Amino acid sequence: MDTGRKTPVSYSQEDVEGEENTILIRRTLRSGQKFYYEGNVIVMGDVNPGAEVVATGHVIVMGQMRGMVHAGAEGDESAMVMAFRLLPTQLRIANHITRPPDDEEPGTFPEVAKIRNGVVTIESYQTGRAAV
Repeated sequence: MDTGRKTPVSYSQEDVEGEENTILIRRTLRSGQKFYYEGNVIVMGDVNPGAEVVATGHVIVMGQMRGMVHAGAEGDESAMVMAFRLLPTQLRIANHITRPPDDEEPGTFPEVAKIRNGVVTIESYQTGRAAV
């Protein structure tokens, strides 16, 4: 008989962060709109070209990131940017700045950008966990 209870899942400190504030934006950001936040930013929509998102923590876009994004704005090199389609006009993490090549094809999977060995790297998002 199913009691409806779920087996508790344990997480390591590496898996869970709770030190910073997080804000949820429930709309698409349009050209000319700028958003700055001290903490993590989650956008439930797109970030269109000409729009900007700046956060002292991580930036997650549940849509297309096609504007300017700056994660770790106060120098946090552990910050990351994640989007369903990562196509920014400019991407910054801490004091690192990059832009995509003109001829790059958009990915078909969510992508994450982070600093690895002092360089901004963009790769497909992997959860690193098997389905339960």
